[in-house]
Amino acid sequence: MLRAAAWVHWVLFRPCTGLSVRMISSGIDRKGVLANRVAVVTGSTDGIGFSIARRLAQDGAHVVVSSRKQQNVDRAMAALQGEGLSVTGTVCHVGKAEDRERLVATALEHGGGVDFLVCNAAVNPLVGSTVGASEQVWDKILGVNVKAPALLLSQLLPHMENRRGAVILVSSVVAYMPYVELGAYNVSKTALLGLTRTLALELASKDIRVNCLVPGLIKTDFSKVLHKNEAFWNKFKENQRLQRIGQPEDCAGLVSFLCSPDASYITGESIAVAGYSPRL
Repeated sequence: MLRAAAWVHWVLFRPCTGLSVRMISSGIDRKGVLANRVAVVTGSTDGIGFSIARRLAQDGAHVVVSSRKQQNVDRAMAALQGEGLSVTGTVCHVGKAEDRERLVATALEHGGGVDFLVCNAAVNPLVGSTVGASEQVWDKILGVNVKAPALLLSQLLPHMENRRGAVILVSSVVAYMPYVELGAYNVSKTALLGLTRTLALELASKDIRVNCLVPGLIKTDFSKVLHKNEAFWNKFKENQRLQRIGQPEDCAGLVSFLCSPDASYITGESIAVAGYSPRL
Protein backbone atom coordinates (compact mmCIF):
# COMPACT_ATOMS: atom_id res chain seq x y z
CA MET A 1 0.00 0.00 0.00
CA LEU A 2 2.73 2.45 0.97
CA ARG A 3 4.75 1.56 -2.13
CA ALA A 4 1.69 2.19 -4.37
CA ALA A 5 1.02 5.54 -2.69
CA ALA A 6 4.63 6.57 -3.17
CA TRP A 7 4.46 5.67 -6.90
CA VAL A 8 1.28 7.75 -7.40
CA HIS A 9 2.90 10.72 -5.63
CA TRP A 10 5.99 10.42 -7.88
CA VAL A 11 3.85 10.32 -11.08
CA LEU A 12 1.77 13.34 -10.08
CA PHE A 13 4.48 15.53 -8.66
CA ARG A 14 7.75 14.51 -10.33
CA PRO A 15 9.67 17.49 -11.78
CA CYS A 16 9.22 18.24 -15.49
CA THR A 17 12.54 19.83 -16.39
CA GLY A 18 12.37 21.98 -19.50
CA LEU A 19 8.55 22.01 -19.73
CA SER A 20 6.52 25.14 -19.05
CA VAL A 21 3.03 25.05 -17.56
CA ARG A 22 1.64 26.09 -20.95
CA MET A 23 3.42 23.20 -22.67
CA ILE A 24 2.11 20.75 -20.10
CA SER A 25 -1.47 21.95 -20.50
CA SER A 26 -1.69 21.93 -24.28
CA GLY A 27 1.66 21.83 -26.04
CA ILE A 28 0.39 24.65 -28.29
CA ASP A 29 1.73 28.14 -28.77
CA ARG A 30 -1.08 30.71 -28.43
CA LYS A 31 -0.09 32.25 -31.77
CA GLY A 32 -2.09 30.40 -34.41
CA VAL A 33 -3.88 28.28 -31.83
CA LEU A 34 -7.05 28.43 -33.96
CA ALA A 35 -5.31 27.88 -37.30
CA ASN A 36 -7.28 25.99 -39.96
CA ARG A 37 -10.53 26.52 -38.06
CA VAL A 38 -13.63 28.43 -39.22
CA ALA A 39 -15.62 30.77 -36.98
CA VAL A 40 -18.98 32.43 -37.53
CA VAL A 41 -19.61 35.56 -35.44
CA THR A 42 -22.99 37.30 -35.60
CA GLY A 43 -23.35 41.01 -34.90
CA SER A 44 -19.64 41.36 -35.60
CA THR A 45 -19.12 44.64 -37.45
CA ASP A 46 -18.58 46.80 -34.37
CA GLY A 47 -18.30 46.71 -30.60
CA ILE A 48 -17.84 43.40 -28.79
CA GLY A 49 -18.60 41.31 -31.87
CA PHE A 50 -15.99 43.06 -33.99
CA SER A 51 -13.33 42.66 -31.29
CA ILE A 52 -14.16 38.96 -31.00
CA ALA A 53 -13.94 38.50 -34.78
CA ARG A 54 -10.58 40.27 -34.87
CA ARG A 55 -9.13 38.22 -32.01
CA LEU A 56 -10.26 34.88 -33.47
CA ALA A 57 -8.72 35.85 -36.80
CA GLN A 58 -5.52 37.02 -35.09
CA ASP A 59 -5.33 33.61 -33.44
CA GLY A 60 -5.49 31.90 -36.81
CA ALA A 61 -9.15 31.23 -37.58
CA HIS A 62 -10.94 32.16 -40.78
CA VAL A 63 -13.82 34.36 -39.56
CA VAL A 64 -17.18 35.05 -41.16
CA VAL A 65 -18.46 38.45 -40.03
CA SER A 66 -22.04 39.59 -40.37
CA SER A 67 -24.57 42.25 -39.47
CA ARG A 68 -27.81 43.67 -40.82
CA LYS A 69 -26.32 46.34 -43.12
CA GLN A 70 -24.05 45.77 -46.11
CA GLN A 71 -22.03 48.94 -45.55
CA ASN A 72 -21.18 47.79 -42.04
CA VAL A 73 -20.08 44.39 -43.32
CA ASP A 74 -17.94 46.02 -46.01
CA ARG A 75 -16.31 48.36 -43.49
CA ALA A 76 -15.51 45.56 -41.04
CA MET A 77 -14.11 43.29 -43.74
CA ALA A 78 -11.94 46.08 -45.12
CA ALA A 79 -10.55 46.85 -41.66
CA LEU A 80 -9.75 43.23 -40.84
CA GLN A 81 -8.40 42.32 -44.26
CA GLY A 82 -6.27 45.45 -44.05
CA GLU A 83 -4.62 43.86 -41.02
CA GLY A 84 -3.85 40.76 -43.08
CA LEU A 85 -6.55 38.66 -41.42
CA SER A 86 -8.58 35.92 -43.09
CA VAL A 87 -12.22 37.03 -43.14
CA THR A 88 -15.31 36.92 -45.30
CA GLY A 89 -18.67 38.45 -44.58
CA THR A 90 -22.32 38.71 -45.47
CA VAL A 91 -25.45 40.58 -44.49
CA CYS A 92 -27.43 38.66 -41.89
CA HIS A 93 -30.43 39.66 -39.84
CA VAL A 94 -30.42 36.66 -37.53
CA GLY A 95 -34.16 36.90 -37.06
CA LYS A 96 -34.72 36.10 -40.76
CA ALA A 97 -34.48 32.49 -41.90
CA GLU A 98 -33.24 33.36 -45.38
CA ASP A 99 -30.44 35.50 -43.95
CA ARG A 100 -29.35 32.68 -41.64
CA GLU A 101 -29.26 30.32 -44.61
CA ARG A 102 -27.04 32.78 -46.50
CA LEU A 103 -24.72 33.06 -43.52
CA VAL A 104 -24.38 29.27 -43.32
CA ALA A 105 -23.69 29.06 -47.07
CA THR A 106 -21.03 31.77 -46.82
CA ALA A 107 -19.31 29.95 -43.96
CA LEU A 108 -19.29 26.65 -45.84
CA GLU A 109 -17.53 28.21 -48.81
CA HIS A 110 -14.33 28.14 -46.75
CA GLY A 111 -13.45 24.52 -46.11
CA GLY A 112 -16.91 22.97 -45.99
CA GLY A 113 -17.35 23.04 -42.22
CA VAL A 114 -17.66 25.33 -39.20
CA ASP A 115 -15.82 24.96 -35.91
CA PHE A 116 -17.00 27.90 -33.84
CA LEU A 117 -20.23 29.86 -33.56
CA VAL A 118 -20.34 33.08 -31.55
CA CYS A 119 -23.86 34.47 -31.18
CA ASN A 120 -23.45 38.16 -30.38
CA ALA A 121 -26.28 39.79 -32.36
CA ALA A 122 -28.95 41.31 -30.12
CA VAL A 123 -31.64 43.99 -30.06
CA ASN A 124 -33.32 46.13 -27.46
CA PRO A 125 -36.00 48.30 -29.09
CA LEU A 126 -37.42 49.50 -25.78
CA VAL A 127 -35.96 51.33 -22.81
CA GLY A 128 -38.68 50.86 -20.25
CA SER A 129 -40.44 48.45 -17.93
CA THR A 130 -41.16 44.80 -18.61
CA VAL A 131 -44.91 45.17 -18.11
CA GLY A 132 -44.90 48.17 -20.44
CA ALA A 133 -43.52 46.17 -23.37
CA SER A 134 -45.92 45.42 -26.20
CA GLU A 135 -46.34 41.98 -27.72
CA GLN A 136 -44.43 43.20 -30.77
CA VAL A 137 -41.49 44.27 -28.61
CA TRP A 138 -41.50 40.94 -26.76
CA ASP A 139 -41.54 39.02 -30.04
CA LYS A 140 -38.65 41.04 -31.45
CA ILE A 141 -36.44 40.80 -28.35
CA LEU A 142 -37.00 37.10 -27.75
CA GLY A 143 -36.92 36.30 -31.47
CA VAL A 144 -33.51 37.87 -32.07
CA ASN A 145 -31.85 37.44 -28.69
CA VAL A 146 -32.98 33.90 -27.76
CA LYS A 147 -34.70 32.07 -30.60
CA ALA A 148 -32.33 33.09 -33.39
CA PRO A 149 -29.15 31.66 -31.78
CA ALA A 150 -30.87 28.30 -31.32
CA LEU A 151 -32.20 28.28 -34.89
CA LEU A 152 -28.87 29.32 -36.40
CA LEU A 153 -27.12 26.60 -34.44
CA SER A 154 -29.62 24.02 -35.70
CA GLN A 155 -28.80 25.07 -39.27
CA LEU A 156 -25.04 24.90 -38.67
CA LEU A 157 -25.05 21.76 -36.55
CA PRO A 158 -24.64 19.20 -39.37
CA HIS A 159 -21.49 21.08 -40.39
CA MET A 160 -20.09 21.37 -36.83
CA GLU A 161 -20.42 17.82 -35.53
CA ASN A 162 -17.30 15.94 -34.43
CA ARG A 163 -14.91 18.82 -35.18
CA ARG A 164 -14.18 19.51 -31.49
CA GLY A 165 -15.83 22.88 -31.88
CA ALA A 166 -17.46 25.39 -29.59
CA VAL A 167 -20.49 27.62 -29.33
CA ILE A 168 -20.32 30.89 -27.41
CA LEU A 169 -23.55 32.68 -26.53
CA VAL A 170 -23.25 36.32 -25.48
CA SER A 171 -25.48 37.24 -22.57
CA SER A 172 -25.10 40.27 -20.26
CA VAL A 173 -24.54 41.07 -16.63
CA VAL A 174 -28.21 42.13 -16.53
CA ALA A 175 -28.97 38.40 -16.48
CA TYR A 176 -27.71 38.46 -12.87
CA MET A 177 -28.40 42.08 -11.92
CA PRO A 178 -31.36 43.41 -13.95
CA TYR A 179 -31.60 47.10 -14.78
CA VAL A 180 -35.17 48.35 -14.45
CA GLU A 181 -34.77 50.45 -17.58
CA LEU A 182 -34.00 47.40 -19.71
CA GLY A 183 -37.14 45.40 -18.95
CA ALA A 184 -37.66 42.56 -21.44
CA TYR A 185 -34.01 42.69 -22.53
CA ASN A 186 -33.03 41.54 -19.02
CA VAL A 187 -35.29 38.52 -19.42
CA SER A 188 -33.85 37.60 -22.81
CA LYS A 189 -30.31 37.67 -21.51
CA THR A 190 -31.26 35.54 -18.50
CA ALA A 191 -32.78 33.00 -20.89
CA LEU A 192 -29.39 32.62 -22.60
CA LEU A 193 -27.91 31.27 -19.36
CA GLY A 194 -30.43 28.43 -19.43
CA LEU A 195 -29.95 27.91 -23.16
CA THR A 196 -26.21 27.55 -22.58
CA ARG A 197 -26.58 24.79 -20.01
CA THR A 198 -29.23 22.96 -22.02
CA LEU A 199 -27.22 23.03 -25.25
CA ALA A 200 -24.07 21.97 -23.41
CA LEU A 201 -25.83 18.76 -22.40
CA GLU A 202 -27.43 18.19 -25.80
CA LEU A 203 -24.27 18.72 -27.82
CA ALA A 204 -21.73 16.94 -25.62
CA SER A 205 -22.12 13.71 -27.58
CA LYS A 206 -21.34 15.62 -30.77
CA ASP A 207 -18.06 16.90 -29.31
CA ILE A 208 -19.28 20.51 -29.21
CA ARG A 209 -18.81 22.62 -26.11
CA VAL A 210 -21.21 25.46 -25.26
CA ASN A 211 -20.33 28.36 -22.99
CA CYS A 212 -21.61 31.85 -22.33
CA LEU A 213 -19.83 35.20 -22.24
CA VAL A 214 -21.47 37.59 -19.78
CA PRO A 215 -20.19 41.13 -20.41
CA GLY A 216 -20.58 43.85 -17.83
CA LEU A 217 -20.78 47.51 -18.74
CA ILE A 218 -18.72 47.71 -21.94
CA LYS A 219 -18.20 50.94 -23.87
CA THR A 220 -20.16 50.34 -27.08
CA ASP A 221 -22.88 52.14 -28.98
CA PHE A 222 -25.32 49.48 -27.79
CA SER A 223 -24.72 50.31 -24.11
CA LYS A 224 -24.48 54.08 -24.40
CA VAL A 225 -27.93 54.51 -22.84
CA LEU A 226 -26.17 53.45 -19.64
CA HIS A 227 -22.57 54.63 -19.83
CA LYS A 228 -23.56 58.04 -21.26
CA ASN A 229 -25.81 58.57 -18.23
CA GLU A 230 -23.35 60.33 -15.94
CA ALA A 231 -25.44 59.93 -12.78
CA PHE A 232 -25.92 56.20 -13.40
CA TRP A 233 -22.27 55.61 -14.29
CA ASN A 234 -20.91 57.46 -11.26
CA LYS A 235 -23.19 55.58 -8.88
CA PHE A 236 -22.48 52.24 -10.54
CA LYS A 237 -18.73 52.87 -10.48
CA GLU A 238 -18.83 53.73 -6.79
CA ASN A 239 -21.00 50.76 -5.81
CA GLN A 240 -18.87 48.21 -7.67
CA ARG A 241 -15.50 49.90 -7.02
CA LEU A 242 -14.78 50.02 -10.74
CA GLN A 243 -11.62 51.75 -11.89
CA ARG A 244 -12.69 52.07 -15.53
CA ILE A 245 -15.37 51.13 -18.01
CA GLY A 246 -14.88 47.91 -19.94
CA GLN A 247 -13.68 47.88 -23.53
CA PRO A 248 -14.78 45.43 -26.24
CA GLU A 249 -11.28 43.96 -26.33
CA ASP A 250 -11.72 42.84 -22.72
CA CYS A 251 -14.18 40.20 -23.96
CA ALA A 252 -12.30 38.97 -27.00
CA GLY A 253 -9.50 37.04 -25.33
CA LEU A 254 -11.92 34.98 -23.24
CA VAL A 255 -13.87 33.93 -26.33
CA SER A 256 -10.67 32.87 -28.09
CA PHE A 257 -9.68 30.85 -25.03
CA LEU A 258 -13.09 29.16 -24.88
CA CYS A 259 -12.68 28.15 -28.53
CA SER A 260 -9.15 26.85 -27.99
CA PRO A 261 -7.89 23.40 -26.94
CA ASP A 262 -7.00 24.88 -23.55
CA ALA A 263 -10.75 25.03 -22.80
CA SER A 264 -11.48 21.48 -23.97
CA TYR A 265 -12.77 20.52 -20.51
CA ILE A 266 -14.99 23.58 -20.03
CA THR A 267 -18.65 23.51 -21.08
CA GLY A 268 -21.97 24.77 -19.76
CA GLU A 269 -20.28 27.72 -18.03
CA SER A 270 -21.31 31.37 -17.96
CA ILE A 271 -18.32 33.64 -17.38
CA ALA A 272 -18.61 37.34 -16.48
CA VAL A 273 -16.25 39.96 -17.89
CA ALA A 274 -17.41 42.87 -15.80
CA GLY A 275 -14.65 44.31 -13.63
CA TYR A 276 -16.46 42.89 -10.59
CA SER A 277 -18.27 39.70 -9.63
CA PRO A 278 -22.03 39.86 -10.25
CA ARG A 279 -22.74 36.54 -8.48
CA LEU A 280 -21.39 34.15 -5.87
